Amino acid sequence: MSSFVILIIILGTVFGILTFFIVKSFISPRRIETLNELLKKKRYTQVVRTAKRLLVNDPHSIDLHYLLGMAYLGDGKAELALMELKKINQIGQFTNFCREIPFRKQIAELYTRFNQIDEALKEYLLLIKAQPDEAVYYYTAGELLEARGSGTKAVSFFMKTVELDKNFADAHYKLGLLLYLNKKPMEARNELEKAVKLKPDNYPAYFYLGKLLKESHDYAGALKALEKAQRSPEFKGRALIERGICYMSMNNYDRAIPELERALKNVADKTGNEYMYGGYFLAYCYEKLRKLDRAIEIWERIYAKKPGFKDVAEKLSQYQELSSDDRMKDYLTAKKEDFIDICRAAVKVMNLTVQDLCEIPNGCELTAMEINTKWRNARKMPKLIQFLRVSDVIDQSTVRNLHEKMKKKNLTRGIIVTSSTFSRTAYAYADIRPIDLLDKNRLTELLKKADL
Repeated sequence: MSSFVILIIILGTVFGILTFFIVKSFISPRRIETLNELLKKKRYTQVVRTAKRLLVNDPHSIDLHYLLGMAYLGDGKAELALMELKKINQIGQFTNFCREIPFRKQIAELYTRFNQIDEALKEYLLLIKAQPDEAVYYYTAGELLEARGSGTKAVSFFMKTVELDKNFADAHYKLGLLLYLNKKPMEARNELEKAVKLKPDNYPAYFYLGKLLKESHDYAGALKALEKAQRSPEFKGRALIERGICYMSMNNYDRAIPELERALKNVADKTGNEYMYGGYFLAYCYEKLRKLDRAIEIWERIYAKKPGFKDVAEKLSQYQELSSDDRMKDYLTAKKEDFIDICRAAVKVMNLTVQDLCEIPNGCELTAMEINTKWRNARKMPKLIQFLRVSDVIDQSTVRNLHEKMKKKNLTRGIIVTSSTFSRTAYAYADIRPIDLLDKNRLTELLKKADL
């Protein structure tokens, strides 16, 4: 074969290759534009079919992968869309048609949708690097860090969000919530107040603001915030429980009870902690109002579902005598006037007569004098007596408080009578002082002898 023929073959081959690339470079943009127009018209099936066919001959076409991904997304096939966008990420190049910022926003959203938190976070960090003044990127990155359990790191991102956009209400809420959880109440309150000011229907923010106000003993402010929090179906039950606790803290048990009863009706999970705590606090209110039958009924309900919940088993044990001892039941459940009459009758069994009487929390306090003595001329010694109807163990502080009152009133003897028991420190304190401690067993003996 002559050299001339060989030259002709080589030139023909080169010409063919050049022609192919020239035609491809001319036809490909037109095909991409055509597919994009079809995508805008929501003809997703046609876009998918055509793009897949073209990718056979051009598997590294960024634009084709992008259009195919967008068609899958439009057709409700988000997982397939993510697979196509991942291929673009692997290629690591962008075009005038597939631009980096919109691409990264889209793939980050898809990573988040499929709970691929770390991958989504990487994308938002790249977006922050590309556009450092966009507050929403910091906010979303903060949410992802929070979801990953990195609350401390999330705080800095939410802080940057509100630094860039002071009116970003959701960022103020997230920041306030994390500061609250990190035991920074003053900073948390500031952020939560900004959140509800900027977005008055942010009911979760009202809920945590209400909790903060409650914990700082601003019960009036807490009640107002928690009232608004009730408008959220998710927070309604919890908000009612917190309102009940506010009224309990104010010793207004009559107002606390309806709030807690409403809370229990609104809690869907009747075995969860929220329902258990609501019931526990409701029983506490009934106990304080001496409606022990109702309190015991609730404790028994809690015990049936969670026997180890708080001190419910202990409560039931402490009040078990109600079923067998009518006099103890009367002592524990009687209204104020009847309770005072019971205490007077018990004092008489002690060979004492009441000189003065007043109410104290969970009981009454009286000064009593001996009715008669063994020696005709012996001086009668007055005593300061406290009758308590509580379920908690009486500790040293209660005994010390009685002793201080004795000294103020110049009384040399004291007695504490309780429906519960005393701690070891209480007994130790009383042993070296002129104070007698009568627990529920001694009280039962008194009540049996009393003329009721």
